[in-house]
Amino acid sequence: MPINFNRVEFIRSAASPKDFLRDGLPQLAFAGRSNVGKSSVINRIVNRKNFARVGASPGKTSQINYFLLDERAYLVDLPGYGYAKVSKAERDRWGRLMEAYFASGLISWGVMIVDARHKPTADDVTMAEWFYDTGCPLIVVANKLDKLKKSQIEPNLAVIRETLSLRDGDRLVAFSAEKGDGKEQLLALLERTMEA
Repeated sequence: MPINFNRVEFIRSAASPKDFLRDGLPQLAFAGRSNVGKSSVINRIVNRKNFARVGASPGKTSQINYFLLDERAYLVDLPGYGYAKVSKAERDRWGRLMEAYFASGLISWGVMIVDARHKPTADDVTMAEWFYDTGCPLIVVANKLDKLKKSQIEPNLAVIRETLSLRDGDRLVAFSAEKGDGKEQLLALLERTMEA
């Protein structure tokens, strides 16, 4: 039976590893730099305007947020990395929280959001490596597609694929949270992950 992505509810925020959900449901972990539009991508997937908070200032997601999808899986919104103007102590806390989550064995699939306009940053490469280390499959979502000319799309996707050293089973989806391009493809991939 298809997953109803519109049927989604916030369950809890985890500020420390003791708060991680361990009930056996698949966990789709969403990661991305602070200003890459991760919340906008999530909002587009679940058809809600302000479901995942869209921050005027990057770095608003400081905990791991769990959303239950159709009572069949969790969409896990990880803290944005890289850019947020927060104290070093706070950044270190996020880092430890993320490391604990990645080491927990709870991630079923990784969904990593990058900017389609730019070569992935060193932080993006590190995040991809974290996903690789879990052994879980990875979907890379190249967001902000609407800001590119048609002729730029394929070359930019090739740079993303190469920079992140994507493996054979990984998927790269050109996406626009603004216009909805790539949404059906991404939903179909997420659907498949939950049936696997």
